Amino acid sequence: MIKVLNKPFSDDKSLMALNPIIRKWFVSRFKEVTPPQKFSFKLINSGKNVLITAPTGSGKTLSAFIPIISNLLNLADSGELKEEIYCLYISPLRALNNDIYKNLISPINDLYSIEDLIDKKKITIGVRTGDTPQSDRRKQFVHPPNIFVTTPESLAIMLNSPKFIQKFKNLKYVIVDELHEIANSKRGSHLAISLERLVDSVGHDFIRIGLSATIYPLDKAANFLVGTDRDCVAVDASWSKKINAEVFSPSNDLIYTDERKLDNSMYKMINNTIKKNRTTLIFTNTRSGTERLVSNLKTRFGYKDYEISAHHGSLSREERFEVEENLKKGSLKCVVSSTSLELGIDIGSIDNVIQINSPKSITRSLQRIGRSGHSFKDIAKGEIIVNNRDDLVECTVMLYDGLRRKLDAFTMPDAPLDVLAQHIVGMALNKIWDLDLAYKMVKKAYPFRNLDKKDFIALIKYLAGEYVPLRERSVYGKIWFDNDTQKFGKRGRLTRLIYYTNIGTIPDEVAINVYLLGSKRKIGNIEEEFLEKLKKGDVFVLGGKVYKFQRASAADCYVLPANGLKPNIPPWFSEQLPLSYELALDIGAFRKKFSSILNEKNKGSFLYRKSIKEIPLPVKKYLSEFPIDENSKASLYEYIMEQKYFAGFVPSNNMILIEKTIYNDRKYIIFHSLFGRRVNDALSRLFAFIFSDRINEEVGLVINDNGFGITLSKEFSDNEIKSIITEAINLDLKRVIDENIKRTEILRRRFRHAAARGLMILRKYKGHRIRVERQQINAQALLRIIMDMDENFPILKEAYREIENDVMDILHASEILNKIKNSKIKYKIIETNVPSPFSHSLVTMGELDVVATKNKKEYIRKLHKLVMEKIERRKDDNK
Repeated sequence: MIKVLNKPFSDDKSLMALNPIIRKWFVSRFKEVTPPQKFSFKLINSGKNVLITAPTGSGKTLSAFIPIISNLLNLADSGELKEEIYCLYISPLRALNNDIYKNLISPINDLYSIEDLIDKKKITIGVRTGDTPQSDRRKQFVHPPNIFVTTPESLAIMLNSPKFIQKFKNLKYVIVDELHEIANSKRGSHLAISLERLVDSVGHDFIRIGLSATIYPLDKAANFLVGTDRDCVAVDASWSKKINAEVFSPSNDLIYTDERKLDNSMYKMINNTIKKNRTTLIFTNTRSGTERLVSNLKTRFGYKDYEISAHHGSLSREERFEVEENLKKGSLKCVVSSTSLELGIDIGSIDNVIQINSPKSITRSLQRIGRSGHSFKDIAKGEIIVNNRDDLVECTVMLYDGLRRKLDAFTMPDAPLDVLAQHIVGMALNKIWDLDLAYKMVKKAYPFRNLDKKDFIALIKYLAGEYVPLRERSVYGKIWFDNDTQKFGKRGRLTRLIYYTNIGTIPDEVAINVYLLGSKRKIGNIEEEFLEKLKKGDVFVLGGKVYKFQRASAADCYVLPANGLKPNIPPWFSEQLPLSYELALDIGAFRKKFSSILNEKNKGSFLYRKSIKEIPLPVKKYLSEFPIDENSKASLYEYIMEQKYFAGFVPSNNMILIEKTIYNDRKYIIFHSLFGRRVNDALSRLFAFIFSDRINEEVGLVINDNGFGITLSKEFSDNEIKSIITEAINLDLKRVIDENIKRTEILRRRFRHAAARGLMILRKYKGHRIRVERQQINAQALLRIIMDMDENFPILKEAYREIENDVMDILHASEILNKIKNSKIKYKIIETNVPSPFSHSLVTMGELDVVATKNKKEYIRKLHKLVMEKIERRKDDNK
């Protein structure tokens, strides 16, 4: 059972739960017990499984370690502290592991300087990651540390080290840090089974402690931590730190303000914040945006390399570490990051956080802003600067929700079969398993609670080599399985080596070479994630020129020149973060409320307003509830008023606006479906399939968080569109998507990822790394065999699940279709002679080479002028 505890224990009760010596030391070193510690000291000491959510600088890490050190001191005091691992600390980040090691060594050394402990056996700490030298590993085996710090991958390897796992025989505590980061990925699924295997290996359970920043829902996070049949107390101290944040716009007119003036205003705002503070952290969402911002700040304001730095995943580990160390020392004025500094790496004291444009998630925005103010009594200060109207709407609602403690939900992969395949091999290496007992153990891991036994048996049979056609591609059995006794175990001498060298869930990636079809001329490179989005005939821009995608091989992509054609795949597509579903619904509700406030007598005043003073009082009163500046209020009013006045309707969370429009001789049907890109990805494929079937030709498709647009060669009447919607809500969405992605690059690439995790293709073999190109060739050959052999093959099934549930969101897409069917979501069909304001970003994606932001803004300005001309004409007609 999961219990959420809101009332903390008193300082006295918390401190009385500690060993007298550490209690005295704690009181002498710290001014007070912090909010998470007021829960954890007593709960952990009493043997409870605990999930602790708390902000940066709140003493969250010590809230877990202090009661554990206290109990280890009790053992030392009685002479029972042995060279054994009592506490296992698991973090997804190697750098975080090193931080914990350093931050624990210092207080333990300080603690043992107390006279009462000088002669006592000292608590020891050790770190094991993939970078740990072999000599240190040998020392850890001979003299195991009491507190052992590691990563999920290193734990999985240790589980198959029969001698070393004996060092865990008296394990009492397991701490999982950064739980909000690890739970929503396959690394979390992998860890969940590792913890169940650890229980099986040591022969007893242990106390589980989860540490997390802001996360929702708490009960689901707690279940991830403890599994399906254990109790847990969830502690929410994540709101103990005050937040002072606001949304800013560089101009009250984001359409017609000159780009240079807009940029100058934005950079002036950023520079003023940097100058006012000792250290500023800036988030940009993308690596390219990070580099561009750093370059501009240096060029415009003369910052030196030692004053400002970039931090993102494309930099080497050494470069990132140097930036982190300089931040801790306080020697940097500013660091600009994509997403890499969201997690709890110790970067010292940050005075202010700036977010450029929308981070697409309430939780993510709070985590980023929460990096400022290193003490729990400090105020977390943040500024969100937006330079386009869609992001302005998003960030207004996002920050409003966040300051009212409303969060978006995290998701986790549901029973990923490729991850399970790895563990089945690992389990077989340790002992002979009864099938039912193995299945029962796996289902204790929360991500696998719904695992179908048929899928489990299919995995066992695949790993036992029972799919004969796979042998021609050198896929041999790694375990044996006896169908009569229902038992399985290890097979072959090389299986252990294969398991050790291919463990993990993060796929290898490669830059894709782009060639002109029929020649050897190389044009450039694209990312694999970008290639996944392409289907034959898609048009995109590379190096300022337009190309049409034809086909791809392992690491090469072949294109034809497409001069004069309009790109339908924006070049930044693979870098975009998707808008969370919960936030999308709240933005829709905001639109609905805003629209209801607008009335007839307001309609027209917006056309000539120059400031917030000219906004009608009811609108001004409503906008005063939101943490936004005056420029933002003016732009918001203008945007939504334009849409309502021009189109007659403002799409919302329970009304989808379907807009028929023509622009540049292209016929568009725009679905204003504000449900986030993952949902719209699924919905758009369904509707594109039906429209394509009706006209018997391919249709164009553009997608973003606010909706999707279909480009067609013919016009459709309202009745035809209604009949298409009726067909859509009665189709099996999964079956349509399965068919849609069957021969696409995304399936080929995701199958390779799943096959590598599921040990069908190897990333390393006998000490040699296998190139990604070779992996892809092997994967595509296997995919062809499996398609002919059994489309329910577990690794292929997992590739489909990953695309449909993790990349797309067919669960919520199906929910939307059902709500349309039950009339809980209405739709309205309108026809416009120029695209309505809310459709401009989609039409721009479908029409323009948008490599340069300037071009995009010019195009939107052009569309906006057409809208305003129509509005002016309508005003004149009504006089």
